[in-house]
Order: sequence, then C-alpha cells, then structure tokens
Amino acid sequence: MRKKALPSEIGQLASPVLRIVDGAWQRMHWWIVLMALLYAASGITVVRPDEVGLILRWGRVVGDTPALQAHGPGLLFAFPRPIDRVGTVQVKKVSEVRIDTLTSSVATLDDEEGSAAPDTYSLDPITQGFAVTGDHNIVQVEMVARYRVRDPALWVFYGPKSEDVLRAEVTAAMIRTLGEMGVDRVLAEGRKDLITVATRRAQAGLDACHSGLELSSLELTHLGPPAALASEFDAVQSAFIGAETLKKVAQSYGESAIPQAQSDSDTAIQRAHAESARLIADANGEAAAFRALAKEYRTNPAVVRERLYRDAVETAIRGAGKVQWVPPPPPGGYKGFRISIGPATPAGRFVDDDER
Repeated sequence: MRKKALPSEIGQLASPVLRIVDGAWQRMHWWIVLMALLYAASGITVVRPDEVGLILRWGRVVGDTPALQAHGPGLLFAFPRPIDRVGTVQVKKVSEVRIDTLTSSVATLDDEEGSAAPDTYSLDPITQGFAVTGDHNIVQVEMVARYRVRDPALWVFYGPKSEDVLRAEVTAAMIRTLGEMGVDRVLAEGRKDLITVATRRAQAGLDACHSGLELSSLELTHLGPPAALASEFDAVQSAFIGAETLKKVAQSYGESAIPQAQSDSDTAIQRAHAESARLIADANGEAAAFRALAKEYRTNPAVVRERLYRDAVETAIRGAGKVQWVPPPPPGGYKGFRISIGPATPAGRFVDDDER
C-alpha cells in the first residue's frame, strides 16, 4: 500500500509548482518565446569587408581547409553559445609594434636629441637591453615590426598574444644575427643583410609557435653603440673612414701612375730597339765598307794608301782658314820662295819675293 501511494504523494507535492509554472506560462509565454528567439539569433555575426569570420564548434574549427574555415564579409550564421564560438579577424590590416627590448629610454632620447650624455649615463646590463656583435662589441637596437594575420584560425583560437610573441621572436632573431656580424659591418654597409636575415629567422620562429602571423617588414629606428661609448665608437669610425679614404686615394694614384709608368717603359723600350737597330745598321755599314776597302787594298795597296792618307789629311786640316799644298822640295831645296797663309781660298799658291 505504501508503494502505490508514493506517486500520488509526489504529485501532491509537485502540483503547486506545476500550477505556478502553468500560470507563468499563461501570463509570460510570449516573453519566453522572445528570449528563445533572441538566444538563437545571438549566433548571427556581421563580418566586415576587411574581415573574415571563423566558427569554433565544441572546441574545433568548422572546416577542413583554411579556405573553408574562413568566411567572407556578410552575415555569418552559427549556433549560439556554448555550442559555437565566432571570431572575426582583420586579415588585410597591417599592424605595427615597437620593439625596444634591446635598447634603453636614455639611449633613445639622446639619439632623438642628437647628443649623448656620457657623464650622466651608464649601461646597466640588468635593466637596459643590448646585444653583443660577433667581434664582442656592444650595440643597442630599437625596431618597428609590421605584421598581419596570415592564418586566422591559429591567431584567433590557438596562438599566443600577437605582440608578446612577436617581440620575443624578433628580439631573439636580432640577437642571433648580430652575434654573427662584426660591429663595423653592422654600423656601415651590413644593415640590409642584418634586416634580411633577422626577418627570415623571426618568421621561422613565428611559424614554429603557431602564431598565425606574417612579418611584413622590420625597420631599424635606432642602431648604434650605447651613449656612454658613443665618443669612442665615433673615434674608431672616424679612423676607419680616414683609412678607407687614404686607401682609395692610394688606389686612385696607383691606377693613374701604373699605366703612365707602363707607357714610359714601352716608349723607352721602343727607343732602345730603334737605337739598337740604328747602331747595328751603322756597324754593318762600316763593316761592309771596311771589308770592301780591305779587298781593294789587297788589289791596289798604293792607291788605297794614298787615298787614305789624303782623307786623313783633309779631315785634320778641315778647320783651317787657308790651305796651300806644298810639293816635296827639289833636290837643292827652295830658293826665293815662301808659303803664304791667309784667308781661306779655294786652293793654296806660291808667291816669290818680287810679287811681294
């Protein structure tokens, strides 16, 4: 009997509650329907023209591929929470973040004002950032990283906070890249290579941590030594520039002097060859004349001897003002004759005392 009375007792106990619910439904049923409709409509999201929408259903992204996961601009219909969770991402927007983990506010202020304050500033390695180059020099770097969302699903639901992971990866990439380069190259012609390598390494780190971000560009707004060491770095840089200037001047002088020396050398060689050819030709001519004379002498020695004698005498007295040829004296010698030497005449002559 007790078991059969139990349902009736429960009904008696629940009947007041049922009467209250029935009365509330009679008086407020349209409010309940309206709330249900509003709850169902809460899953509708408006996707703007520069955004894409994603639906996370029971903890998983709806869609097998990135193309199916991203929904374009318009109305996006989804189930209300807690079934679905809708997120929107501005995939076309390029954001930027300032990265000053490798510099200090004092160094940045001095750089902006154009002067350093070495007397009042010192580098604190605990509170101020810096990086060490490959040749063990200290530099400070301030950067601006520009990025956009490449994988909306990873960025919205799974990835870490964008600015934090971006700062960490860019800082790590810059420290590693600076450690492979010398300070002279970093401060001079190596900035482009520094940015290229650091950007590539930072993007690899962003992909490894599933951030869903793409690093668009990396700009160095400050790169230089700490303010306390600025004067020493400037002195070293000035000395380096002076050495490079002198080197270029020497190279320029060498480029002009060496061709001139080669030209002078070629001219001297050509002159030497020409003089050698002339001397050899003269020597050959004289040798040929001597051989011809020797051959003639063997044939007519008296004639050749007489001609040689006359040639020698003519050469010896060629500068005299007047020449008279005196024949050999007669057996008794000259008597009443003299030799007159005066202004040059075509031929010498004898004069006697009467002509005098």
